Amino acid sequence: MSDDLRRGALYALSAAAAMAIGATCVKGASGSVPGPVIVFFRATIGLILMAPWLLRGGRALVTTRRFGGHLWRAAFGVISMYGYFHALGHLPLAEAVLLTYTMPLFAPFIGWLWLGEKPPPSALPAALIGLAGIGLIVKPGGAGLTSLAALIGAMSGISAAAAMIGIRRISDTEPASRIVFYFLLLSSLASAVPLPWVWQMPDLPGWLWLLGVGAFATAGQFLLTRAYSLATASYIGPFTYTSVIFAGALGWALWGEAPDLWSLLGIGLVIGSCLMTLLPRRGRRPTEVVSEA
Repeated sequence: MSDDLRRGALYALSAAAAMAIGATCVKGASGSVPGPVIVFFRATIGLILMAPWLLRGGRALVTTRRFGGHLWRAAFGVISMYGYFHALGHLPLAEAVLLTYTMPLFAPFIGWLWLGEKPPPSALPAALIGLAGIGLIVKPGGAGLTSLAALIGAMSGISAAAAMIGIRRISDTEPASRIVFYFLLLSSLASAVPLPWVWQMPDLPGWLWLLGVGAFATAGQFLLTRAYSLATASYIGPFTYTSVIFAGALGWALWGEAPDLWSLLGIGLVIGSCLMTLLPRRGRRPTEVVSEA
C-alpha cells in the first residue's frame, strides 16, 4: 500500500492540535477538579464517544482472546495518565506535554526487556541526550513542587512507553479500535475506584473543561491512528511534536507561560533525541499512538 504523505501529515497535525487542546483542558480543570476525577471523565467521555462504533460493529468488534494483554496495556496507560495530568496541573503546558512525549526514548529498552527486540544503534545516545534535556527541564535543586511534578511527568513518559510496547505485543490480533475501546473501558473502571473519597461536584467551567478533555483527547487518538495508517512512522513521528508548539502557544495565550532559556534548551534536546529514535524506523506502522498512553 502506497503512502499518502500529504493526508498523513494533515491528520498528524490535526491530532497534535487536538491533543494540545485536550492538555489545555486538563490544566484548566485541574484548578478546581481533583486529578482522579479528571482521569475518570477523560476515559468515560471517550468511551461514550465510541458508542456509535460499538452499535455499528456489534459484539464481534469487542470479542478478544487477549484480555490479559489489554489489562497490562491499560494498567501502564492509567499510570501514565495520572502522572501526565499531575504534571499538567503543576508545570507550564508545553513542558508537561513534552515530558510525556519522551516515550520514544524509553520504548526501545522496554521492548528489549519485554519482547526481546534489540534497540537500534541510535537508541542509547538518543536516550542520553534526552535525559540531559529532561534534566534541564526538571532543574534538580529548584523549586521542590515544580521539580517533583517534572519528575512525575518524566515517569509518565516511561509508563507511556511501556503502554506502547504493550500495544505492540497484542497488535498482531487486536485492531486499533479494539485496543482503544479496552483501554477506555478499563481506565474508566480503574479510575472510578477512588471517586467516593475524592469526588467533588465541578462547577460550570469545570464541566466544560472536563468535556473538552474527553472530546479532544479521543479525537487526537483517532486522528493520529489515521495518520499512521496513511504514512510510515518515520514520516509521521516528527509531526507529533508540533503538539508541544501548540501547547506552548496555548499556555502563553491563556496563562502567560513563557519557558526560560534552560527549559527551551531542554525542550530542543528532548525533541531532537526523540527524532533520532523515530527516523531510523522506516516502514513500521504502529497500531495506535495516544498522547497520554
